[in-house]
Amino acid sequence: MAKNSSSSTIVPDTAWLGRGRHLGPEPEQDVRRNLIALKAAGVLDDFLDLDPVEAARSTVLHPRDESADPGPSARRLFEARWRVADDVTVRAQLTTYDPEARRKDGEGVIWVLVAEAERAWDAHWPSPATMFWPDSDQVAWDHDTVPGVRLRATNQLPKDDDELRHRLRDCTRRSWFIHVVVHEAMTPDALGQRPVSAFLPPSLRHRVVEHRATPEQAQIADFALKRELSVRMPRGGATVLPTTPQTQGYDAERFTVRSVFLDGTEPTELLDRIREFAALPRPLPADAEQALARLRRGWHLLTPEEELVHAQGMVTKYADALTAMTKSRDLYQQAAEAAQAALAEATGGNGVPRLPVPGPAGRDGGSPLGALTKAFGRFRDPNK
Repeated sequence: MAKNSSSSTIVPDTAWLGRGRHLGPEPEQDVRRNLIALKAAGVLDDFLDLDPVEAARSTVLHPRDESADPGPSARRLFEARWRVADDVTVRAQLTTYDPEARRKDGEGVIWVLVAEAERAWDAHWPSPATMFWPDSDQVAWDHDTVPGVRLRATNQLPKDDDELRHRLRDCTRRSWFIHVVVHEAMTPDALGQRPVSAFLPPSLRHRVVEHRATPEQAQIADFALKRELSVRMPRGGATVLPTTPQTQGYDAERFTVRSVFLDGTEPTELLDRIREFAALPRPLPADAEQALARLRRGWHLLTPEEELVHAQGMVTKYADALTAMTKSRDLYQQAAEAAQAALAEATGGNGVPRLPVPGPAGRDGGSPLGALTKAFGRFRDPNK
């Protein structure tokens, strides 16, 4: 997968995006088992398990659209369809990729998940991640593409100053997730070690990565944040990190919380800031734009109604093509008949060119070619 870059497009409010790494031995098998179980339970309407090459060749909606090709490193493509509140249909594609050649062994399989609903996304809807991946801590699907960072867990910031700054840069530039840094005023107990994302609605929960700074990291973390991202982290507080390029409407002071109690109670103010940040218009990463285009233009899992509409569209398309071919054939036939008539007139009908009629030198009519050109000229249609 290419490094994250941004386009000028804003993430549609109907879309849910996710990209991470699965560190287990059989990622595709984990997806299949989960899809089969959820379809049997009636959670999913249907799903497909596709070979990427065959999927690109057999794209239903736009058969020759290159945006439907997931790329040479794609391992598998899965599609799923389900319904949420008031029968709103959600369509989603998950693609697994081989690690880049420069990555070391054990870096896992990269996955990209894009879902889109028929109306604006509601954070209280089920998370698309758990439609494909098992919602279990025993399956390691929830690692960010940034090494050492995981969803559904608290991630301790590196002790080394250079490593800390490097991680902050990577999280704001390469990751698709929302990143939050929380400073532990004192070492929390088991309840306080629970991620704050656990209090978020389902669809937002799997879009947030939480970093923790230990009590003794207050100064070093604050300095690194100020230097790298121009934001501050108060002691015992938290901050929602900006993106690169910066999200429109982001204000560092607005998304800084002065006090967060890590005692197992709901950190209301911090959760409100995370929800507010998630609602801001975000630049759509270039590789996410490609994945969204593939979802929209390379979709295979049609409903019976969609299959009927698609078939009717194909009939109309082929009928128009046949009409165009018939018209072209008729034009060629008319042109051939005109050519034969011109040739007959130029040769007298016996295939032998007529002898030139003596006349002034240099006139076209004095040669067989001139006679043939003159004959063709009489059959030329000025409208063709």
